[in-house]
Amino acid sequence: MAMKKVRRKKVSDAEKTEDNAADAAPDAPEAAAQQTQEVVVNDQSANAGYANFCRVSSTPEELILDLGLNPTPYATGKVDVDVTQRIILNHYTAKRLWSALSMALQRHEQAFGVLETDVRKRVKTPPVDAPAS
Repeated sequence: MAMKKVRRKKVSDAEKTEDNAADAAPDAPEAAAQQTQEVVVNDQSANAGYANFCRVSSTPEELILDLGLNPTPYATGKVDVDVTQRIILNHYTAKRLWSALSMALQRHEQAFGVLETDVRKRVKTPPVDAPAS
């Protein structure tokens, strides 16, 4: 796996208070110059895994994603799913993840069509042959 560089715009205090424009003086000089933050992503020790099951729970401070593999996604009744990864995020990071996933899914659906999340609607049953007359 390779290291990736990501550039982020660092928001100045002036931009944070831009929503409250009435409090700002109209002729006030620009606040501190905008800065960028360089984030170097090192994924050499990342553990890759596959999940077709996700459970979301939360506390007032955290959002918890439990990911696992459902070996029989079409089964009915009780199914045991082993959670293999647990991701714990603060709510701000969770909202950024939600936004990024939403954009990625929109691009996917524009290219390949709508994703049906109900497994029962995706399963194709073979046509029943009509009896010969």
